[in-house]
Amino acid sequence: MDFDISTYLLNRKAWVDEALEGLFDPPGRPKPLFDAMSYSLMAGGKRIRPILMMAAYELFRNEGKDILTFACAMEMVHTYSLIHDDLPAMDDDDLRRGKPTCHKVFGDAMAILAGDGLLTEAFNLISSDSHTKNWPADTRLSTIRELALAAGPQGMVGGQAMDILSEHKKVDINTVRFIHTHKTGAIIRASVRIGALLAEADPVSLNALTRYGESIGMAFQIVDDILDVEGKTALLGKKVGADNALEKATYPHVAGLVKSKEQARELIDSAHQSLEPFGDRAAPLRGIADLILKRNT
Repeated sequence: MDFDISTYLLNRKAWVDEALEGLFDPPGRPKPLFDAMSYSLMAGGKRIRPILMMAAYELFRNEGKDILTFACAMEMVHTYSLIHDDLPAMDDDDLRRGKPTCHKVFGDAMAILAGDGLLTEAFNLISSDSHTKNWPADTRLSTIRELALAAGPQGMVGGQAMDILSEHKKVDINTVRFIHTHKTGAIIRASVRIGALLAEADPVSLNALTRYGESIGMAFQIVDDILDVEGKTALLGKKVGADNALEKATYPHVAGLVKSKEQARELIDSAHQSLEPFGDRAAPLRGIADLILKRNT
């Protein structure tokens, strides 16, 4: 029987949404800060990163609900990055997930602080005894380090910096790959690895899942670049054509649409190959990889 990836994603998304809703209820003080944090955190989204974490965990353990605290922390870091990415000093976007961006609703200063708050609260969450005391200290430390490396200057922040530095410049494909593997791929890779680390995966399995995460992370951003050219605002929930307006270093801009689509397919094929040792247990991860290639939102 074919695996129903749509039902799987909806169920896991519901788990994450419910857990996230309880994080700042009731809100702390000052209330406008927590309102801004909650606004962006609960503005929608497919929750792909926390779901990837749970799917990797479920290769070795029964149910991803066990690691919801870590999954929520990952979504908080992702949301922080979107808030800051949308700011006038960065991409200056008005829409995110079909809604006005955080700075459009709460102002630039509160949006910056909301992003800062989500980032730091994510690490508070996964290091707090009240939330993760059942996990060994060395495991918790490993996940904290994994998330910090993926989010910081060696990961997402470094990729974002290179993205900005490359605007309005002629760059080569290696620069584009650097941006994509750091700005987008690092967090996706970490999502998969943290799930495996929490499940105490053996080194061979962890390496295979790392390759899978790297492949889909790169593919995800290439498809995102393609959608900025071919997509529709109503479906994407954000303005299309923004990359071209800023002359950003994207795959279509450097390699063209045809080669970009070929590269995305090759990366998804590579992701599938990485999952071969896991057999049918990896059906959710295979389904997510296929959806990345087919996505239109």
